[in-house]
Amino acid sequence: MTPQPWMPGDGNPADKRHAPATLRNRDAIAAVLADWLPAVGTVLEVASGSGEHAVHFAAAFPHLEWRPSDPDPAGLTSIAAYRAESGLANVAAPIALDAAAIVWPIDRADALLCINMVHISPWAASLGLFAGAARLLARDAPLILYGPYIEPDVPTAESNIAFDANLRARDPAWGLRDTDRVKAAADAAGLAFAERRAMPANNIMLLFRRT
Repeated sequence: MTPQPWMPGDGNPADKRHAPATLRNRDAIAAVLADWLPAVGTVLEVASGSGEHAVHFAAAFPHLEWRPSDPDPAGLTSIAAYRAESGLANVAAPIALDAAAIVWPIDRADALLCINMVHISPWAASLGLFAGAARLLARDAPLILYGPYIEPDVPTAESNIAFDANLRARDPAWGLRDTDRVKAAADAAGLAFAERRAMPANNIMLLFRRT
């Protein structure tokens, strides 16, 4: 079965889902991860979605254990399908994890990665992500975000303005977040902003470290 294009909330029952942007952005993201991830340890990927990123990064970083997660049962099914197909020993079984939850089903990680969740979820999910990272990470360990954002000192691309409008039409609680607000919320949780990288297609990556 050919994987079908998918966004969070879609009702496609296929075991393997497909997020088209994954094939376009995975190598660019991996190049930054090579600079920001630890040499060894466990990477918890929050909101893994289809699971395509998880198996790609696990293959690219065989010295790291990849722990994919998602709150959507259909997403967990897709992740498990990609994991089984990959045959990679360093991809753990996906765990059901809602970033907004007070209690997570994992108590430690050496790094957290979150791709394209902050704008496709209520703000409570981002606050929960920062709180969870503060609980799980040791001092100086990284939380890494990827996606489109509104940056006060950078003109917003017309495509991102249109994307933001589309997201808010789907769900008023969704939408591109202001990086100043993101940094302030992370700082309040005990995560210091460390670096920004510009990425293709008007996306950015943000690095925070546990203080």
